[in-house]
Parts: sequence; structure tokens; C-alpha cells
Amino acid sequence: MRRKLGLGCRQKRKFKATTNSKHDLPVSPNLLNQQFSVSAPDQAWCGDITYIATDEGWLYLAGLKDLYSGEIVGYAMSERMTKDLVMQVLFRAVSSRRPKPARAQ
Repeated sequence: MRRKLGLGCRQKRKFKATTNSKHDLPVSPNLLNQQFSVSAPDQAWCGDITYIATDEGWLYLAGLKDLYSGEIVGYAMSERMTKDLVMQVLFRAVSSRRPKPARAQ
């Protein structure tokens, strides 16, 4: 039907690669080991960064989610995807939730 009417979609922006896995920076160990079930709030948080196309350019959104409640415990936005963006999210989450220190393993 679309072809008959001459309708199609136009892509506004090209794909933008945002991950560079070829680096010598330290990588933190995977402490959860795919065990995402926790018994209380603030025991484990997971995070992600996504990008949003806007009329003014790319906007990066980073967030932290409590695996117990599913609640977003911290988020931040920036025009650039940097370690400062991630540190801002973590600072906001810790400031608002005040989690207890983790026990030594």
C-alpha cells in the first residue's frame, strides 16, 4: 500500500558509533556474574548510557537503576559521553540514597 501511494521513510540522522572497546583503560570486574536478584534495596545498581537525537545535536542520558525495586536512583544528561557524565550519575545516586558501605569480600 505504501508503495502505491509513493510513501517511504527518510532517515534523519546517520548511525553514530559511541563505543570504543579498543583501549588500555582498566575494566572493573563483573561482581554480579549475571545474578540480578537481590534481597534488599541498594545492594546492587545497574547502569546504562543512551543517546537521543535532538534538533540541536546528540544528547547523552546516563542512568542507574536499583535492581531490587527497579527504581531509577540517579540520572544525568550531557552533550558529551564522558566519564564526568557517569561520575555525576553515581554522585547523584549516592547523595540521594545514602547506601550502606559494602562488606569486604
